[in-house]
Amino acid sequence: MTFRAVCLRSLTTTVIAAALALPLARSASAADDLISFLWGGGSEWGGGRQTVSFNPQYKAGQVIVSFGDRRAYLITRAGEAISYPIAVPRDQSRWQGATVVSDKKINPPWTPTPTMRAENPKLPNFVPGGHPLNPLGVRALYLGSSAYRIHGTDAPWTIGQAVSKGCIRMYNEDVLDLYPRVPVGTRVTVTWQRFQTSGAVASYDAPVKAHATERRVIRPSSYMRRPSQVE
Repeated sequence: MTFRAVCLRSLTTTVIAAALALPLARSASAADDLISFLWGGGSEWGGGRQTVSFNPQYKAGQVIVSFGDRRAYLITRAGEAISYPIAVPRDQSRWQGATVVSDKKINPPWTPTPTMRAENPKLPNFVPGGHPLNPLGVRALYLGSSAYRIHGTDAPWTIGQAVSKGCIRMYNEDVLDLYPRVPVGTRVTVTWQRFQTSGAVASYDAPVKAHATERRVIRPSSYMRRPSQVE
């Protein structure tokens, strides 16, 4: 049995009860179906957070999101960056371009777009921050005027995979690390370009694979529309 299957089978009574509180999920089976629809992914895991050498042409403070590497890089100084594993958009949701962090939220709420609701009418109109079916995790960095975000997830098996509809997912532990380092106005470059990072300068412990019953909150990944300023 895959890790994802174990997690889904091990959802606690508290999580199921919270899911059932939403109109979209009236039974454990319905909640399971919704979680599968929102999260996607399989049992693959991305690598851990590292400090790496990086192309010195980039200035400190910039964020480079490489869908090709399946990594987000925060440039800390010329020639060096913190590298975070991410989940990236599936093929049909590809995009790239330059934008900025326009807003930041702790335990962000989530409102599905009309396109999402047309695809899955079971989606709620609104999910408050901290709810077990909120797909944005513990922190979110909003990108420009778009509906795309860099955000956390408690579906860690999706990290390193191409599963989202445009958003950039991180381990909750990693988005908690990134969040205070990135002020509103930070330049973010999203690209399919791959980078040679010349190996790790220093490494951090990778997030621990927690059993589903040990998690405080379980949140699915997000489904986002294409941003207006990025073509």
